[in-house]
Amino acid sequence: MTRAKNTPTNIKYRKKIRKATEGYFGFKRVGKTALEARKRSLQYAFIGRKLKKRDFRSLWITRLNNAFREKGLSYSRAISLVIRAQIKLNRKQLSEMAINQPQMFDALINKIQNPW
Repeated sequence: MTRAKNTPTNIKYRKKIRKATEGYFGFKRVGKTALEARKRSLQYAFIGRKLKKRDFRSLWITRLNNAFREKGLSYSRAISLVIRAQIKLNRKQLSEMAINQPQMFDALINKIQNPW
């Protein structure tokens, strides 16, 4: 028996693929090319979600390094002092504090430099 290629389900599927690949480079009316473009775009999206986390952590570290340098500390020394002082703030929170609440950040630096 021959395969039916023009059923409502198949038409709906092809329409969904074409809609997903709107604006992409290449032949979108050709089913195989559109499928490959969609598959590739989903792979890039997956990789991008992982890279986003890495990029943001790098941004926070750069911001903290600049903030600590203004106070006369290196990043690695400051982070080790924060850990030793048992302050439970992550790099994102420290970075936000350095930008939005400089008085609290100064107090934190005084606390880690003079723990007693």
